Amino acid sequence: MFPEYRELITRLKTQHPRFQSLFEKHNALDHEIARLEGEDGHGYGQEVAKLKKEKLQTKDAMYQILLEVSSKS
Repeated sequence: MFPEYRELITRLKTQHPRFQSLFEKHNALDHEIARLEGEDGHGYGQEVAKLKKEKLQTKDAMYQILLEVSSKS
C-alpha cells in the first residue's frame, strides 16, 4: 500500500496518532475480510462488501494524511 510513501508511513505509524489508528483499523479490516472470504475467496457476501467499503474509506483517509504531511515537507 502506497510504496512511494513507505518511509513516511513508517514514521507516521509512531508519530501521528490518527494515522496509527487508521493503519491498525485497515489491517484489522483486511484480516477480517480474508477470514470471511475463506481460503478459496468465495465467501463474498453483504458483510464482506460492507467491510471492503469501510476498508477503502480508511485507506482514503490515510492517503489524505499522507498527502497533507508530504506537502509540508
